[in-house]
Amino acid sequence: MSRPNVIIILNDDMGYSDIGCYGGEVETPHLDRLAAGGIRFSQFYNTARCSPSRASLLTGLHPHQTGIGILTDDDGPDGYPGNLNRQCVTIAELLQQGGYRTYMSGKWHLANDIHNENHTWPLQRGFDRFYGTLAGAGSYFRPMTLMRDNEHIDGEELPENYYYTDAISAQAASFVEDHNAVYPDRPFFMYVAYTAPHWPLHAKEEDISKYKGRFDAGWDALRERRLARLKSLGIISEETALSERDSSLPDWERAEHKEYLLRCMEAYAAQIDAMDQGIGRLVDTLERTGQLDNTLLFFLSDNGGCAEVIQPEARIGAEKKGVAPTRTRNGKEVAFGNDPTVMPGAEGSYQSYGVAWANLSNTPFRLYKHWVHEGGIATPFIAHWPERIRSKGDIVHTPWQLTDVLPTVLEVSGTSYPDAYRGNALVSPEGESFASLFDGDVLARGPLYWEHEGNAAVRMLNWKLVKKHAQPWELYDMNEDRTEQNDLAEQHPDFVAELSMLYDEWALRCGVIPREQILKLKKSQSHQ
Repeated sequence: MSRPNVIIILNDDMGYSDIGCYGGEVETPHLDRLAAGGIRFSQFYNTARCSPSRASLLTGLHPHQTGIGILTDDDGPDGYPGNLNRQCVTIAELLQQGGYRTYMSGKWHLANDIHNENHTWPLQRGFDRFYGTLAGAGSYFRPMTLMRDNEHIDGEELPENYYYTDAISAQAASFVEDHNAVYPDRPFFMYVAYTAPHWPLHAKEEDISKYKGRFDAGWDALRERRLARLKSLGIISEETALSERDSSLPDWERAEHKEYLLRCMEAYAAQIDAMDQGIGRLVDTLERTGQLDNTLLFFLSDNGGCAEVIQPEARIGAEKKGVAPTRTRNGKEVAFGNDPTVMPGAEGSYQSYGVAWANLSNTPFRLYKHWVHEGGIATPFIAHWPERIRSKGDIVHTPWQLTDVLPTVLEVSGTSYPDAYRGNALVSPEGESFASLFDGDVLARGPLYWEHEGNAAVRMLNWKLVKKHAQPWELYDMNEDRTEQNDLAEQHPDFVAELSMLYDEWALRCGVIPREQILKLKKSQSHQ
């Protein structure tokens, strides 16, 4: 078998159970096809936030080791600089040196400076070609920080029917076409990083209309139905209990502004639907050019569903950072903030879908993006490779995380990991390859670790020790209690002590800066 092409498709702020093949209501026939022809992971984990997940995915390290422990903000001289440092190397850099052509289409969000060319932009980190945005979020109809290679694209020059998700998909398909024409004998690596369904809720009206009435039963009934489908699919065990509805929320029957709330979820679903359509276009291109069979394709999300509520003050940040237009093409002010008098979807709105729908997205788990309880870090994960994967349609139940992707890609591509790159000593990868899973092997994974904004966790086999920032450790038996309902910390103080010691050793070795220190730095910066 020749070296495979490798495609990683990452989407943004999508919950565990939104797509069809993970029990959701959103129509995702193309992802469902990949799942049926590949394997799904029931316990694959990201790192709970956009930038850190991207850093970990691309480098095989924990985000703290890469310089991006929180986001791409500079947290002071003793904190995380918010840039990929020179002690890490990306999949693209390694495969490029190994003879692969490398392409990226979509969101970067790994550079502190998004306006002046520097060593942390995609072309400087191993990609031969790049089309996409450098910022973390913005308009889907007129994205700012849009680039082609290292050249900025003026948003005012985009066509009237421009939609960023469609553009990401079209460029990814075009990269495949061009590669096949110019480099038919070379493998390629491509990173397709959608912003969908990250806020703002921007979607095409024809996609939104498909979901009219789809969510009318409300979040309570839909959470129960999703859990039932997850069980019937074999993704979640029959014994799994549904986590309680977020305590800040009313039951659906008592919710106000139902028309607005439903429109929020319909627009969110439409964002995912458009992405799936684009993935279908990419897969069709691979099939038509004869490259699908020997392409290893991964799909996953960078964190769990996002419960962030957009405030009107978001306009100030968008203007200051230059990441989103504050006026529409026809000069009207964009309405920033979750205002129930403004229906989401169009260019003139800038909203999120809120806590209640994020609670649905993360069914059956609790909590959200930012936290390292299951709702923040559990992601759908699909691996598809027709020439290699034998047990098509199977579900892998052993836990894995982002650091494991790079070692897997290096193994299947026959690429080694060097001690140094461009004169800089490298930190060794933290992950383990799961490539033999493609042959039907059953693997056990060593301890998994997380930290984000003081939220922390370690998992060893079926035991997970987890806490919110500044709160006590909680202990869960993940075989019996995946939804983290029954805290066993008091019953098993020996496990708490053992696992917390493992966590402390990991945090020290990987450069995790205590949250209190980061908050102190931020406070001092605000007074300067």
